[in-house]
Amino acid sequence: MSLSHAHRTVDAIWRMESAKLIAGLTRMMRDVGLAEDLAQDALVIALERWPESGIPDNPGAWLMTTAKRRAIDLMRRSKLRDQKYAEIAHSMDLYTEEDMDQALDGEIGDDLLRLIFMTCHPVLSRDARVALTLRLLCGLTTDEIARSFLAAESTIAQRIVRAKRTLSAEKVPFEVPAGEEFIDRLSTVLEVIYLMFNEGYSATSGDHWIRPLLCQEALRLGRVLAEITPHEPEVHGLVSLMEIQSSRFKTRVNSRGEPVLLMDQNRAQWDQLLIRRGLAALERSRRLGRTLGPYSLQAAISACHAQAPTAAETDWTRIAALYEALSRVTPSPIVELNRAVAISMAFGPAFGLQIVDELNAEPSLKGYHLLPSVRGDLLAKLGRYDEARTQFERAASMTRNERERALLLNRAADCESAASK
Repeated sequence: MSLSHAHRTVDAIWRMESAKLIAGLTRMMRDVGLAEDLAQDALVIALERWPESGIPDNPGAWLMTTAKRRAIDLMRRSKLRDQKYAEIAHSMDLYTEEDMDQALDGEIGDDLLRLIFMTCHPVLSRDARVALTLRLLCGLTTDEIARSFLAAESTIAQRIVRAKRTLSAEKVPFEVPAGEEFIDRLSTVLEVIYLMFNEGYSATSGDHWIRPLLCQEALRLGRVLAEITPHEPEVHGLVSLMEIQSSRFKTRVNSRGEPVLLMDQNRAQWDQLLIRRGLAALERSRRLGRTLGPYSLQAAISACHAQAPTAAETDWTRIAALYEALSRVTPSPIVELNRAVAISMAFGPAFGLQIVDELNAEPSLKGYHLLPSVRGDLLAKLGRYDEARTQFERAASMTRNERERALLLNRAADCESAASK
């Protein structure tokens, strides 16, 4: 195996396993910053050894065993021979696949939920909670998080460091809280699970358009929350959204791993079981009798797509109305951009372009690649191919995902061909 190929493989494994690894280590060490450091140490060792020895049959178990050994070495050097050391030493087995599989599959799911509630503690600011969770649960780099926040990388780096120090200094417990404390943190937990799912649904960077395992984990956590809080409509709304979105995974990429846009997907291949589950969760949210919140509204939008037999039969007028309602509940430039797309589909591209052009002056969208991408799509539909090509090329230069960049450059080339005819 070549060194570059090994490094790419290790990076892919890290993105899949890092959240579980950090969660398990946090349970043992009760310090999320130290847990991340130990996980990173295990990653460095893997980068050194795997190019020569090959990828182990169970890389997640290998990383966990290595990190546990590092934890014990650290405590030995620090002379911390207390009960924690004894407990960790007692629970640690040397690497055997069967034993490690059982350990990882046993409590790891609960550990992830505990980690989310820990990082969503009100002792941290809202932005710090989200940034830290994107780092620990989604495996995003500081640069990637900075781009999602539309902020400077140095700002995000400082925010994450301060957040980890604060959790340690305040001795925030590694647990799912009860009672009012649970309800107080629930909205941030839902936001984090939503962001976790979105990162899996459309990866910020890398060689893959989607990260299904991340979506599956977010959906599983959402289902757990729905069992714990059956009377919270937005929990059911988020679960509905994730169920319906997950139904499209088989059609979001083709056999070569290239993105397939929503309007071009083969709807016959959408997972009908997941759609039924999503529609049922949406109905549970509605039956609770409150005004639909942001997740339930987005689920209702997804339901419009799921219930349309073909792309041409999509009820875009209703989708535009739902985006209008969403913009009142959670006003944001990104919601407005999505509303522009819906309006263009319902009433024509010229109407959508008018909204998008107004968003060009929005500072927070300055580095957001989907703004020129949407604008390019609308210009192409209006036959303004030279302008559309420029917008697609601009969007391609801004995205960090290689698959998405290739898609945007292909669209730019199509516009160039159309303009020359």
